[in-house]
Amino acid sequence: MASVRFVAIGDSFTEGVGDELPDGRTRGWADLVAQGWANAAGQAIQYANLAIRGKLIWPIVEEQLEPALALNPTHLSFNGGGNDMLRPRTSISRVVDAFSRVLERCDEQGVRLILLSGANPSGQLPLGGLVQRRGDQLSRAVVERIEDRPDVIRALNWPDHELSRPPYWSQDRLHMNARGHHRVAARVLDALGEDPPPAWWSLPEIPDAGTLRGIAYYREHVAPWVRRRLTRTSSGDGRTAKYADWVTIEPTA
Repeated sequence: MASVRFVAIGDSFTEGVGDELPDGRTRGWADLVAQGWANAAGQAIQYANLAIRGKLIWPIVEEQLEPALALNPTHLSFNGGGNDMLRPRTSISRVVDAFSRVLERCDEQGVRLILLSGANPSGQLPLGGLVQRRGDQLSRAVVERIEDRPDVIRALNWPDHELSRPPYWSQDRLHMNARGHHRVAARVLDALGEDPPPAWWSLPEIPDAGTLRGIAYYREHVAPWVRRRLTRTSSGDGRTAKYADWVTIEPTA
Protein backbone atom coordinates (compact mmCIF):
# COMPACT_ATOMS: atom_id res chain seq x y z
CA MET A 1 0.00 0.00 0.00
CA ALA A 2 1.27 3.47 -0.93
CA SER A 3 2.01 5.87 1.89
CA VAL A 4 -1.09 7.76 3.06
CA ARG A 5 -0.88 11.48 3.81
CA PHE A 6 -4.25 12.56 5.19
CA VAL A 7 -5.07 16.21 5.93
CA ALA A 8 -8.38 17.46 7.34
CA ILE A 9 -9.82 20.97 7.00
CA GLY A 10 -13.02 22.40 8.46
CA ASP A 11 -14.63 23.82 11.59
CA SER A 12 -15.39 22.47 15.08
CA PHE A 13 -16.83 19.25 13.64
CA THR A 14 -13.45 18.35 12.15
CA GLU A 15 -11.40 19.88 14.96
CA GLY A 16 -13.20 17.43 17.25
CA VAL A 17 -15.05 19.73 19.66
CA GLY A 18 -17.23 17.69 22.00
CA ASP A 19 -14.79 14.79 22.17
CA GLU A 20 -12.43 16.06 24.85
CA LEU A 21 -9.95 13.69 26.47
CA PRO A 22 -9.31 13.64 30.23
CA ASP A 23 -6.20 15.80 29.78
CA GLY A 24 -8.27 18.47 28.01
CA ARG A 25 -7.06 17.74 24.49
CA THR A 26 -9.64 17.68 21.71
CA ARG A 27 -9.73 14.45 19.72
CA GLY A 28 -12.65 13.96 17.31
CA TRP A 29 -13.49 11.82 14.31
CA ALA A 30 -10.53 12.90 12.14
CA ASP A 31 -8.00 11.85 14.80
CA LEU A 32 -9.87 8.57 15.16
CA VAL A 33 -9.86 8.02 11.39
CA ALA A 34 -6.11 8.61 11.25
CA GLN A 35 -5.49 5.99 13.94
CA GLY A 36 -8.06 3.57 12.53
CA TRP A 37 -6.60 3.93 9.05
CA ALA A 38 -3.08 3.19 10.29
CA ASN A 39 -4.37 0.17 12.20
CA ALA A 40 -6.32 -1.18 9.22
CA ALA A 41 -3.39 -0.64 6.85
CA GLY A 42 -0.88 -2.07 9.30
CA GLN A 43 1.53 0.78 8.61
CA ALA A 44 2.13 4.35 9.67
CA ILE A 45 0.32 7.22 7.97
CA GLN A 46 0.95 10.95 7.98
CA TYR A 47 -1.84 13.10 9.43
CA ALA A 48 -2.51 16.84 9.71
CA ASN A 49 -5.59 18.71 10.91
CA LEU A 50 -5.99 22.41 10.11
CA ALA A 51 -9.63 22.72 11.25
CA ILE A 52 -10.58 25.55 13.62
CA ARG A 53 -13.87 25.89 15.47
CA GLY A 54 -16.33 28.66 14.64
CA LYS A 55 -15.26 29.06 11.02
CA LEU A 56 -17.73 29.86 8.25
CA ILE A 57 -17.29 27.85 5.09
CA TRP A 58 -15.51 30.39 2.88
CA PRO A 59 -12.95 31.33 5.56
CA ILE A 60 -12.23 27.59 5.83
CA VAL A 61 -11.51 27.49 2.10
CA GLU A 62 -9.61 30.77 2.03
CA GLU A 63 -7.47 30.11 5.11
CA GLN A 64 -7.01 26.35 5.27
CA LEU A 65 -7.21 24.85 1.77
CA GLU A 66 -3.95 26.12 0.27
CA PRO A 67 -1.84 25.40 3.40
CA ALA A 68 -3.35 21.91 3.42
CA LEU A 69 -2.53 21.32 -0.26
CA ALA A 70 0.98 22.71 0.28
CA LEU A 71 1.61 19.68 2.50
CA ASN A 72 1.25 17.49 -0.63
CA PRO A 73 -1.39 15.14 0.79
CA THR A 74 -2.79 12.04 -0.87
CA HIS A 75 -6.21 12.59 0.75
CA LEU A 76 -8.00 15.71 1.98
CA SER A 77 -11.21 15.70 4.01
CA PHE A 78 -13.57 18.66 3.88
CA ASN A 79 -16.73 19.65 5.68
CA GLY A 80 -18.25 23.03 6.41
CA GLY A 81 -21.45 25.03 6.41
CA GLY A 82 -22.74 24.21 9.88
CA ASN A 83 -21.95 27.68 11.19
CA ASP A 84 -23.33 29.27 8.03
CA MET A 85 -26.69 27.55 8.56
CA LEU A 86 -27.07 29.34 11.90
CA ARG A 87 -26.87 32.74 10.17
CA PRO A 88 -30.21 34.23 9.05
CA ARG A 89 -29.20 35.26 5.53
CA THR A 90 -27.07 32.34 4.41
CA SER A 91 -27.01 31.54 0.69
CA ILE A 92 -27.08 27.78 0.19
CA SER A 93 -25.70 28.14 -3.34
CA ARG A 94 -22.73 30.12 -2.06
CA VAL A 95 -22.05 27.47 0.56
CA VAL A 96 -22.17 24.74 -2.09
CA ASP A 97 -19.81 26.76 -4.30
CA ALA A 98 -17.18 26.28 -1.59
CA PHE A 99 -17.44 22.50 -2.00
CA SER A 100 -16.94 22.93 -5.75
CA ARG A 101 -13.87 25.08 -5.14
CA VAL A 102 -12.29 22.48 -2.87
CA LEU A 103 -12.96 19.73 -5.41
CA GLU A 104 -11.49 21.85 -8.21
CA ARG A 105 -8.27 22.45 -6.30
CA CYS A 106 -7.99 18.80 -5.27
CA ASP A 107 -8.36 17.81 -8.93
CA GLU A 108 -5.62 20.25 -9.92
CA GLN A 109 -3.29 18.85 -7.25
CA GLY A 110 -4.16 15.18 -7.78
CA VAL A 111 -5.54 14.81 -4.24
CA ARG A 112 -8.37 12.43 -3.38
CA LEU A 113 -11.26 14.31 -1.72
CA ILE A 114 -13.10 12.85 1.28
CA LEU A 115 -16.37 14.77 1.52
CA LEU A 116 -18.40 14.75 4.72
CA SER A 117 -21.75 16.13 5.68
CA GLY A 118 -22.19 17.05 9.31
CA ALA A 119 -24.52 15.18 11.63
CA ASN A 120 -28.01 16.57 12.26
CA PRO A 121 -28.48 18.25 15.68
CA SER A 122 -31.82 19.91 14.86
CA GLY A 123 -34.06 17.67 16.96
CA GLN A 124 -32.66 19.07 20.20
CA LEU A 125 -31.86 22.69 19.27
CA PRO A 126 -33.80 25.92 19.72
CA LEU A 127 -35.05 26.87 16.22
CA GLY A 128 -34.35 23.27 15.25
CA GLY A 129 -36.89 23.39 12.44
CA LEU A 130 -34.91 26.11 10.68
CA VAL A 131 -31.68 24.15 11.06
CA GLN A 132 -33.41 21.02 9.72
CA ARG A 133 -34.69 22.79 6.60
CA ARG A 134 -31.38 24.44 5.80
CA GLY A 135 -29.45 21.26 6.50
CA ASP A 136 -31.74 19.29 4.19
CA GLN A 137 -31.27 21.89 1.46
CA LEU A 138 -27.50 21.95 1.85
CA SER A 139 -27.21 18.16 1.95
CA ARG A 140 -29.26 17.77 -1.25
CA ALA A 141 -27.39 20.55 -3.03
CA VAL A 142 -23.94 19.15 -2.22
CA VAL A 143 -24.90 15.63 -3.32
CA GLU A 144 -26.30 17.04 -6.58
CA ARG A 145 -23.12 19.02 -7.19
CA ILE A 146 -20.95 15.86 -7.01
CA GLU A 147 -23.37 13.31 -8.45
CA ASP A 148 -21.20 12.82 -11.55
CA ARG A 149 -18.04 12.29 -9.48
CA PRO A 150 -17.94 8.70 -8.22
CA ASP A 151 -14.27 9.18 -7.36
CA VAL A 152 -15.17 11.54 -4.50
CA ILE A 153 -15.20 9.58 -1.24
CA ARG A 154 -18.52 10.27 0.51
CA ALA A 155 -19.15 10.04 4.24
CA LEU A 156 -22.63 11.50 4.61
CA ASN A 157 -23.77 11.90 8.20
CA TRP A 158 -26.75 14.25 7.85
CA PRO A 159 -29.17 11.44 6.78
CA ASP A 160 -28.11 9.19 9.70
CA HIS A 161 -31.18 9.17 11.98
CA GLU A 162 -29.38 7.16 14.65
CA LEU A 163 -26.62 9.78 14.87
CA SER A 164 -29.19 12.56 15.33
CA ARG A 165 -30.38 11.07 18.64
CA PRO A 166 -29.45 12.91 21.89
CA PRO A 167 -27.09 10.20 23.26
CA TYR A 168 -24.59 11.04 20.51
CA TRP A 169 -24.37 14.73 21.43
CA SER A 170 -22.57 16.80 24.03
CA GLN A 171 -24.29 19.09 26.53
CA ASP A 172 -24.32 22.06 24.15
CA ARG A 173 -26.48 19.96 21.75
CA LEU A 174 -24.53 21.39 18.83
CA HIS A 175 -21.38 19.24 18.93
CA MET A 176 -21.18 15.46 19.05
CA ASN A 177 -19.70 13.71 22.05
CA ALA A 178 -17.12 10.90 21.88
CA ARG A 179 -19.84 8.43 20.95
CA GLY A 180 -20.90 10.56 17.98
CA HIS A 181 -17.35 11.16 16.80
CA HIS A 182 -16.62 7.43 16.85
CA ARG A 183 -19.70 6.74 14.70
CA VAL A 184 -18.59 9.36 12.16
CA ALA A 185 -15.07 7.90 12.14
CA ALA A 186 -16.53 4.45 11.47
CA ARG A 187 -18.46 5.86 8.50
CA VAL A 188 -15.35 7.54 7.05
CA LEU A 189 -13.25 4.40 7.39
CA ASP A 190 -16.03 2.37 5.79
CA ALA A 191 -16.16 4.85 2.88
CA LEU A 192 -12.39 4.42 2.50
CA GLY A 193 -12.86 0.67 2.16
CA GLU A 194 -11.37 -0.09 5.56
CA ASP A 195 -12.97 -2.04 8.39
CA PRO A 196 -13.59 0.13 11.47
CA PRO A 197 -13.80 -1.49 14.89
CA PRO A 198 -17.44 -2.68 15.04
CA ALA A 199 -17.97 -1.04 18.44
CA TRP A 200 -17.37 2.40 16.94
CA TRP A 201 -20.78 2.37 15.27
CA SER A 202 -22.50 2.56 18.65
CA LEU A 203 -20.42 2.84 21.80
CA PRO A 204 -22.19 2.59 25.18
CA GLU A 205 -24.14 5.71 26.08
CA ILE A 206 -22.28 8.40 28.01
CA PRO A 207 -24.11 8.87 31.34
CA ASP A 208 -23.95 12.68 31.48
CA ALA A 209 -24.66 13.35 27.79
CA GLY A 210 -27.12 16.17 27.21
CA THR A 211 -28.24 16.58 30.84
CA LEU A 212 -28.52 20.39 30.96
CA ARG A 213 -32.11 21.58 30.68
CA GLY A 214 -34.10 24.81 30.74
CA ILE A 215 -32.47 27.99 32.03
CA ALA A 216 -29.20 26.18 32.82
CA TYR A 217 -28.80 25.17 29.18
CA TYR A 218 -29.55 28.66 27.86
CA ARG A 219 -27.19 30.30 30.36
CA GLU A 220 -24.35 27.89 29.72
CA HIS A 221 -24.54 27.48 25.95
CA VAL A 222 -27.05 29.74 24.18
CA ALA A 223 -26.13 33.05 25.85
CA PRO A 224 -22.40 32.84 24.94
CA TRP A 225 -23.34 32.05 21.33
CA VAL A 226 -25.63 35.11 21.21
CA ARG A 227 -22.89 37.31 22.69
CA ARG A 228 -20.46 36.20 20.01
CA ARG A 229 -22.98 37.07 17.30
CA LEU A 230 -23.58 40.52 18.80
CA THR A 231 -19.88 41.26 19.19
CA ARG A 232 -18.95 39.68 15.82
CA THR A 233 -16.47 37.35 17.47
CA SER A 234 -15.88 33.63 17.04
CA SER A 235 -15.07 30.73 19.32
CA GLY A 236 -12.07 30.17 17.06
CA ASP A 237 -10.57 33.63 17.43
CA GLY A 238 -6.92 33.36 18.39
CA ARG A 239 -6.81 29.57 17.94
CA THR A 240 -4.35 27.77 15.71
CA ALA A 241 -4.56 24.39 14.04
CA LYS A 242 -3.83 21.50 16.37
CA TYR A 243 -1.75 19.67 13.71
CA ALA A 244 -0.59 22.29 11.20
CA ASP A 245 2.13 19.95 9.92
CA TRP A 246 2.40 16.22 9.53
CA VAL A 247 2.38 13.96 12.56
CA THR A 248 3.14 10.27 12.18
CA ILE A 249 0.38 7.91 13.31
CA GLU A 250 1.73 4.45 14.02
CA PRO A 251 -0.56 1.41 14.04
CA THR A 252 -1.52 0.08 17.44
CA ALA A 253 -2.47 -3.40 18.47
